[in-house]
Amino acid sequence: MKRSYRKLFSKKSLRFRRWGRKGYSAFCSIGRHVTIGHVSKGIADASLDKSGAVDESFVERVIRHGGLGREEAESMALAVPLPQLVALATAVNDACSPRRFDTCSIINAKSGRCPEDCRWCAQSAHYHTDVSCYPLLDSDAVLKAARQCEGQGIGRFSIVTSGRRLTEKEIDSISCTAALLKKECGISLCLSAGLLDKSALIRLYRAGISRYHCNLETAPSYFGQLCSTHTQTEKVKTLHEAREAGMDICSGGIIGMGETMAQRLELAFTLRELGVKSVPINILSPIKGTPLYGIPLISEDEIIRTVAMFRLVMPDAYLRFAGGRARLSEQAVMTAFRAGINSAIIGDMLTTTGADVATDKARILAAGYTL
Repeated sequence: MKRSYRKLFSKKSLRFRRWGRKGYSAFCSIGRHVTIGHVSKGIADASLDKSGAVDESFVERVIRHGGLGREEAESMALAVPLPQLVALATAVNDACSPRRFDTCSIINAKSGRCPEDCRWCAQSAHYHTDVSCYPLLDSDAVLKAARQCEGQGIGRFSIVTSGRRLTEKEIDSISCTAALLKKECGISLCLSAGLLDKSALIRLYRAGISRYHCNLETAPSYFGQLCSTHTQTEKVKTLHEAREAGMDICSGGIIGMGETMAQRLELAFTLRELGVKSVPINILSPIKGTPLYGIPLISEDEIIRTVAMFRLVMPDAYLRFAGGRARLSEQAVMTAFRAGINSAIIGDMLTTTGADVATDKARILAAGYTL
């Protein structure tokens, strides 16, 4: 716990303006004493009374157990009204998630012509999209971008490449680039370069890469419906080997690809079991030419509900807003920041436009974080 949650409560309870009876079954499932009107069920030492007060021991319990259990999370995700769910997630977020907002930016250092068939991806060679295609950028181009990010006060810089994995020549090139950036910049370096093996990851770590990114993308039970050219097991192996090489790991997913809320929670619990502390949350931006083009966009409420549940499952992680958030309203962005988002990719994404740095910084500070 980064700081005592007790300092965050001027009273002994967090009070909701309203409480619906639909939430009753959810709170019964997580070990609370619930009173709604004339309905009462004693379960543990905390209570939710008819005015909607939640004892702070709920926050303590979530922190003590490292997040909600699976059954608890599934019950809450479906039954608790969004305002109350946001309030609970906000209390947990304020109590134990890092308060220094973690910023990063990415460079699309190699684009297009990917042999994998990920159904969401504009860079796959299996689909006809308008994405730009180019080989690995040289060190000078990457250094220029890294310096620009560092000058804007961004904390991390990630080199991202398309393809299943890097060639030996590309590994040598990125190793040289990383060594140059480490010498010329103070910014922390990340890499997202597919399914690398341990020997390659060790070389890159020694060159200056401190964090490796490999998204699991979605729930284990759903991944096979979205990609057939590699498995999620291969991704997990890469993450384990990156950690063994000495790197931190970063892994999350994309929501809005047709998965259920239960499958989003499945992803969250998988990441928690892997010990991932940097979790990008992307929102699908369906791109013309990909199989997922035309899929209905998920609502802002659904996005916020997902963020809140990830925070309740992973109370001390960096939940990182990534691609797709540009379409959200200002209110939705600020609500997501309060309910759990405490890191973000700033600037443009791989194949979509992001928010400008100044706007993001103003939002971060307004949400109560530090930079």
